[in-house]
Amino acid sequence: MTKERALKFDELIKKELGKILFEFLETEPGILVTITRVITAPNLFESEIYISVYPSDFAKKILEKLNKSIWKIQQELNKNFKVRPVPKIIFKHDKNPEEASEVEKLIKKVQKR
Repeated sequence: MTKERALKFDELIKKELGKILFEFLETEPGILVTITRVITAPNLFESEIYISVYPSDFAKKILEKLNKSIWKIQQELNKNFKVRPVPKIIFKHDKNPEEASEVEKLIKKVQKR
């Protein structure tokens, strides 16, 4: 699979999973769950789905909920997807937004001096 095609495939998975999670994942008010990126293996058997949760205190709880319901989520993805094989999804916590926030705070702190 070419790199451009792989990127399109990842975006398609991200879009479809976004719809599924929006309907499936019931979160408390004030919690934002975002799919930040999708990385699919070249053989199309697995896709790592990186999730960002704000506030980050709820990340563990959200990931546990997703992993407990992964079978149902996978079935919805299989039903909605027109491509075969549909990759097995693996949820991971994306800590990049949190790290970026920390760096921004440090930069602002240094600039004030």
